[in-house]
Amino acid sequence: MGTLQGSWIWYELMTPDPQGAREFYQAVGGWTISPGHGDQDDYSLIARADGGLTGGVLGLTAEMLSGGAKPGWLGYIAVDDLDAFLPRLQQAGGKVLMPAREVAGAGRIALVADCCGAPFYAMTPSPPPGGGPSTAFDPQQVGSCGWNELLATSDEAAVTFYTGLFGWSLPQTMDMGEHGPYHFIAHDGVQIGAIMRKGQAPAAMWNHYFRVASIPVAAEAAMARGGRIANGPMDVPGGDCIVQGYDPQGAFFSLVGKNG
Repeated sequence: MGTLQGSWIWYELMTPDPQGAREFYQAVGGWTISPGHGDQDDYSLIARADGGLTGGVLGLTAEMLSGGAKPGWLGYIAVDDLDAFLPRLQQAGGKVLMPAREVAGAGRIALVADCCGAPFYAMTPSPPPGGGPSTAFDPQQVGSCGWNELLATSDEAAVTFYTGLFGWSLPQTMDMGEHGPYHFIAHDGVQIGAIMRKGQAPAAMWNHYFRVASIPVAAEAAMARGGRIANGPMDVPGGDCIVQGYDPQGAFFSLVGKNG
């Protein structure tokens, strides 16, 4: 697994219509999404074609929606000791949005926000019986997340926040002109994403790109099943192509893959 602290280990879709989301993302992402998981029939597991797990689907109840929850994707960043980590996060300018709690068979989690307000889960996982490293993030594996992009109110503040807390490194920065610098970030020598200014985005957020075999095929499948493409397809450095859009339930999603 390499260094646990700072690893992306899980991705979660929050949606008011789990069945509708299941049908949409199985067609678009090539995933197999379980109808439920054990005694937690409101939580489904997202699996790649080879069986590796990428994340889960959480059904939003009417109570959650009335309390302000919205459809969307959230990522989980691993920490060695969650209870020791949370005070450090607050000292660095972050906030605890939901207090730490145990998830049976999974670990200890807390919903937090960074110094710019972008939410994510911090988690100290419990090793599963006979388990191994997380397969949620893999830059080249179809079905996994291939890139994590932070849209920050202040790229400089965000760089300081994440490098200080997670030990991420900055292999290089790309000048994007009027959009400002694009700070590539790495963990254990592997590029895991980038930090940039949020521009016209309504709020700071993590934007997770899931890898598909073909961007044109995935985009067509998304539109055919009620999704809306907001950006792309667009070629990016390295030979890949990206597309961004909204699923039928209103969750923003991003995909990366080959333009063919």
